Amino acid sequence: MTDLPPDKLHHVVVVDDDPKLRNFAADYLRQHGFRVSCAAGGVELRSIIERDAVDIIVLDVMMPGEDGLAIARDLVGLTEIGIIMASALGSETDRIVGLEVGADDYLPKPFSPRELVARIRAVIRRRSVAAQSTQKGNNLLFEGWRCDLVRGMLSDPADVIVALSPGEFALLRVFLEHPQRILSRDQLLEFSRHDDSDAFDRAIDTQVSRLRRKLASRSDAEFIRTVRQEGYMFIPKVVRQ
Repeated sequence: MTDLPPDKLHHVVVVDDDPKLRNFAADYLRQHGFRVSCAAGGVELRSIIERDAVDIIVLDVMMPGEDGLAIARDLVGLTEIGIIMASALGSETDRIVGLEVGADDYLPKPFSPRELVARIRAVIRRRSVAAQSTQKGNNLLFEGWRCDLVRGMLSDPADVIVALSPGEFALLRVFLEHPQRILSRDQLLEFSRHDDSDAFDRAIDTQVSRLRRKLASRSDAEFIRTVRQEGYMFIPKVVRQ
């Protein structure tokens, strides 16, 4: 809960054709300090956007008529609103399609309301940090890869998006902002942890292993080196653009 007046709260719109699901999500978000509106589809969503400022849209993919992907394509580029896609289609390909249309994150259904809050706060934080540091450049480049800090997205040298969890992206960002330097497990945990961080897997070794696997699946180069009894080091040179 928060003592802030309603007009100072982050405004989230939950878009889903299932009234029970959207009302449940809306109630939980209100309990955690958000101002929330609900929409059953694109028409209601656009009406809300026209009359009110919106920070985040939680957008269901599988809806009758105009689906979530079509709505996202229409909105991206026309607004600075963050978009989180939500869908029962949870394969890596489905997640990549959602991200490629311009969404900031992709949340497989069924999801816990706690994770929804974490994802929303992560997107808000990324956009806020990016807005405050645009003069420094929003992209971190290494070995042909691009990490977009505004969108929270990683692209390989072929410009194909690599799906990362919020926790994996936070960890990657720490490595990219401290390249060629040994970071202890405690440092990695401290630098990557926020109130809205991935609370479901705080084991740094596991997160590093997952991130390393995803990078290795697109390249033979060594990116993250284990330094015995000390921690980890990100090997490539990193350039901010």
